[in-house]
Amino acid sequence: MACNGVKASVEDAVILENRALADGYYIMRVKSPEIAKVAVAGQFSMLQPKNTIRILRRPISIHSVDKVNGEMEYYYEVLGAGTKEFATLNAGDTINIQGPLGKGFDVAVENKKVVAVGGGLGIAPLKELLVKLQDKNEVVNIAGGRNAKHLSILSSFPSTIKTLTSTDDGSMGHKGTVVDILREYLKENKVDIIYTCGPHVMMVAVARVAKEFGVRCQVSLEERMACGIGACLVCAVKVRKNGEEIMQHVCKNGPVFNAEEVVFNG
Repeated sequence: MACNGVKASVEDAVILENRALADGYYIMRVKSPEIAKVAVAGQFSMLQPKNTIRILRRPISIHSVDKVNGEMEYYYEVLGAGTKEFATLNAGDTINIQGPLGKGFDVAVENKKVVAVGGGLGIAPLKELLVKLQDKNEVVNIAGGRNAKHLSILSSFPSTIKTLTSTDDGSMGHKGTVVDILREYLKENKVDIIYTCGPHVMMVAVARVAKEFGVRCQVSLEERMACGIGACLVCAVKVRKNGEEIMQHVCKNGPVFNAEEVVFNG
């Protein structure tokens, strides 16, 4: 199976670590050499619950990739029966994973000023992106959450990455939104590209600010998925291609799109 030119695998991955961060948020680290060797920032995997009643796999963003050791990290929130089951798994257990899937971020970027804007679970795919880009670019991470606990994931990011934070309650960083921070940052700094992932409303606002300042922007859409390979219509979104509005699959054609292509209110 190939997805956007990258061969996807299905493998039984050994769980190396599955730890809680805060309020139902977990990081799962697995030994997954076949997926790790081809995975890129912005892609996702489909994780299979062991309970056969729950037939559908769960789409989880790739948080980080260690190609040398064949390891992957996934950051997830317990929201339903499937992820609740994932939270019970321990080191040494196995989990069946299909991936990597989807189209990732454009990382063919050098000598640029890059800003990543993440909110909530949307922070997950930005770690691998920033790690990949930081050697040849100036990178800034803008991350937001409901409160400081919901930004615990930032402890897994390299300390070399400049990070600006916002929280709804002001318990960490700016009291307000990531869009507030982005707008002020763009007033004082020339930025070449913005990458963003998070709640729909946040990404719409980030895309609008990027357009206002004339900055290229890529968005990683988060939609409900069933198959993960473009066979169903669950994750279809409207995009503009060659002057026409068409429907494309987030799982196959995305999840990463150029912001100007997405019909956010369509």
